Amino acid sequence: MMEDGKRVIRGDPAYVRAACEASLKRLDIDCIDLYYAHRIDTRVPIEVTMGELKKLVEEGKIKYVGLSEASASTIRRAHAVHPLTAVQKEWSLWSRDLENEIVPTCRELGIGIVPYSPLGRGFFSSGANLMQNLSEGDSRKNFPRFQAENLEKNKLVFERVNEVAARKGCTPPQLALAWVHHQGDDVCPIPGTTKIENLNQNIGALSVKLTPEEMAELESYASADAVAGERHVHMATTWIYAETPPLSSWKPE
Repeated sequence: MMEDGKRVIRGDPAYVRAACEASLKRLDIDCIDLYYAHRIDTRVPIEVTMGELKKLVEEGKIKYVGLSEASASTIRRAHAVHPLTAVQKEWSLWSRDLENEIVPTCRELGIGIVPYSPLGRGFFSSGANLMQNLSEGDSRKNFPRFQAENLEKNKLVFERVNEVAARKGCTPPQLALAWVHHQGDDVCPIPGTTKIENLNQNIGALSVKLTPEEMAELESYASADAVAGERHVHMATTWIYAETPPLSSWKPE
């Protein structure tokens, strides 16, 4: 939310409830199927945030609860209060920082994984040429990986992925999306799609089959060393910094 012109993350019970009620009103529905805490309020114990979400489930206002950009320990603490159905994280060929801790934690607890930006915020659609087609206010212009000094190196990643796509008889975005699909049956990517032709192309990614050798080849082209720049413009709001205070520290107003 915005406070005094600044973006503020809030996970206190009053705001969680108010936000949910406002969503129900805007959508004109009685129950939301899957409701996310989209970022983690590091000032509030996650048990407090989840406690209010649990109440909303019990009241029939939401069915399932998800978290976005939560650390492994935060996921565990939240899940102990009320079962999490989904955890949303950025995951693509060139954004793989969740694989060491987050993915194993979700699989241990039986939580679905929902990768956002599986096409690298559009990078795997057209590579460096993407920048030429962005509108004036497009936030991607501020992202580190799209800055000129990083784009020069990163365009090599796209060129190599493009070569593999040509060999496979598919498009680069289909190949990049297929790589995410191949991570497991518990993975449900959500590419941002505004055009029917792109939707149809994304559906076509389901037909692209990759061998373990091809998966490894793609990963070698988009390794951490091969990609320049941070994945997010606001890294401070990502799972890396998503620890919350202990429950014992909470003093309700």
